Amino acid sequence: MFKNILKVTFAVALALGLTACTKEEKKEEVKTEPKKTVIKVGATPVPHVEILEVVKPLLKEKGYDLEIVEFTDYVTPNIAVDEGELDANFFQHTPYLNEFNNSKNTKLVKTVNVHLEPMGLYSKKIKSLDELEDGATIAVPNDPTNETRALNILVKQGLLKFKDAQFKTALDIIENPKNLKIKELDAPQLPRVLDEVDGAIINTNYALAAELNPLKDALIIESKDSPYANILVVKEGNENKDYVKALNEVLNSKEIKDFIAKKYKGSIVEAF
Repeated sequence: MFKNILKVTFAVALALGLTACTKEEKKEEVKTEPKKTVIKVGATPVPHVEILEVVKPLLKEKGYDLEIVEFTDYVTPNIAVDEGELDANFFQHTPYLNEFNNSKNTKLVKTVNVHLEPMGLYSKKIKSLDELEDGATIAVPNDPTNETRALNILVKQGLLKFKDAQFKTALDIIENPKNLKIKELDAPQLPRVLDEVDGAIINTNYALAAELNPLKDALIIESKDSPYANILVVKEGNENKDYVKALNEVLNSKEIKDFIAKKYKGSIVEAF
């Protein structure tokens, strides 16, 4: 009888001990994630880094430190966000993002529009399109979305006509009255080849970095109703995080709108 009582007592104690351990384990499982205080954002130099420098003190007021990581290409910052090395990036437009996700199998999403950088045609050899000679060479970005965007500028001027294609290349030309030669290059290289070609269609961030003023120096400039607004991008699943919401709010604030208007004087325009 006494042995049976001991067995029951031991079993109850063991059960209580296991229950206590389980409760402790559950407590550990529901520990809240510490609040994020540092936000790492990748960006190309002009104007993205310049805008983010203005964002810094505004984010600080919300309890976040902004760490800016500078890039000079359009691929690495997307890979870094997808792999979690960066919290966000700021350098691209939605058509480029969509094409990148499709080709690289990444899961990146837009949060907010920030600004538009009108693409322009620049030249050191001619001062107007009327001077463009037969057989002239025009350099354009070689990534699918920006090449299409650049070629559409030439289409609007009646210089080229293309067959239907989601992404245009020189191979899709069906009418070319001036026999233009299209030279496809990495976007950052375009300002460097202006001495070698008759013209180059350059993204505004690279034009500004090369001290080219889109309003003064471009022979043709993209319309301000362009769909290519530059955006903030994060990894899918992070778009509703508190730190992303804080970053969105600051990027779309009156302070940033006023800075863009004063700093760039129309060569870059806010898109929110």
